[in-house]
Amino acid sequence: METTAELVQFELVAPQRLVKSQAVEMVVVPCTEGDIGVLPGHAPLIATVRPGVIEMYENGMRTQSIFVAGGFVEVNPQRCTVLVEEAIATGAIDREKVEARIAAAKQALEDAQSEAEKAQHESGIEMLEAMLDAMESVVHTHQ
Repeated sequence: METTAELVQFELVAPQRLVKSQAVEMVVVPCTEGDIGVLPGHAPLIATVRPGVIEMYENGMRTQSIFVAGGFVEVNPQRCTVLVEEAIATGAIDREKVEARIAAAKQALEDAQSEAEKAQHESGIEMLEAMLDAMESVVHTHQ
């Protein structure tokens, strides 16, 4: 799809599927060094994405929010491509399921034998807690 001077092509890719592909005015991506707002003509960069919410904007307003579990972003003047481990629309996050996953991850952390296992479970817990935070922020934003 061709983008105009006022739009940047945004693509969000999770394992096994293309989650989103559309031209937007701006996209905000949560990166480890801080959130990055990508507009048309943005300087090229590659960065690490932290668990958080990607926000898409059109007509000066946020139109969609998607929680991502971390990954990488590549930006050039015409395109923003985000490759993530997991992506879910913030409105589709199920609190009970996430809380159950947190409880299971905490139990697995207690049972972990190696430092590598412990680090993996701690990272999973952080990601799930960020997912709950994302859900809460959307609920408060829309009230």
